Amino acid sequence: MQQLTSAGENIVSDLSNRYNLSREAIIHMLVAVNNGGGTMAQFNCPELGGGGQWMRGGMTMVGDMFNHGLKMTVDNLCSELSSSLANMQLFPVIPAGTPGSSQWWPADCGTPFSSGAQNNIRYAVFPGRLAVELNGQVTVYDTLNHHIGGVSQQQGSDTSLTFSSQLGTVSVTQLPIISGSGSLQAPSKNNFAEPLTQQPVNTPAPTHTPPAQTTTPSSTNISTDEIIKTIEKLAGLRDAGAINEEDFNTKKKDLLSRI
Repeated sequence: MQQLTSAGENIVSDLSNRYNLSREAIIHMLVAVNNGGGTMAQFNCPELGGGGQWMRGGMTMVGDMFNHGLKMTVDNLCSELSSSLANMQLFPVIPAGTPGSSQWWPADCGTPFSSGAQNNIRYAVFPGRLAVELNGQVTVYDTLNHHIGGVSQQQGSDTSLTFSSQLGTVSVTQLPIISGSGSLQAPSKNNFAEPLTQQPVNTPAPTHTPPAQTTTPSSTNISTDEIIKTIEKLAGLRDAGAINEEDFNTKKKDLLSRI
């Protein structure tokens, strides 16, 4: 169970009572917002409709996309959690170099010039090293002659990472392991690489300048806003009898696959 400070316990108890949600659901959302740096969250909470995403000041997505009341609940809850994280110590301070710490990589790696996180994977890039944390287990890879410009997680997979360098896109599993278990999976060629959220670190630049991050482009350049608006229009056509339920579900599935 996630450890909390006394202030954290008070916040969880208060939000649980006000939102009529279980303690476990509030903690799940707190951890998700914390992992997103207080500005975003990816979650899978049955009490809040299953999987969804939240961005501060941006779009909130829930499993039941037309349930505006649920969207408002998620948005308000995540906003309160974000504010609490910014103003109070909700989690115990964990020593650097230990699992769960914001500085989770081995101390002898030094200070990263780039780091990021998504779902249950975190990474940090150092000169000649790439540290990856998966489910609390840290693996350090030798980056050889690669100048890493960006690390990406495969969509639909929890444990597949690739990175971009001056030599192209490479699977992390192709790098030699310096320490750790190396429990990542090789990526599927059919998966689309989705960039992890990068968090810049205020440290001097490395001796070499890494190239700009690149990601595999989507086959169509449609924003999430446009996709949701299109689905809502399709729902209107379905309700008006212009298209049948089967056509609506097929088109909705195709649009959602592009998010």
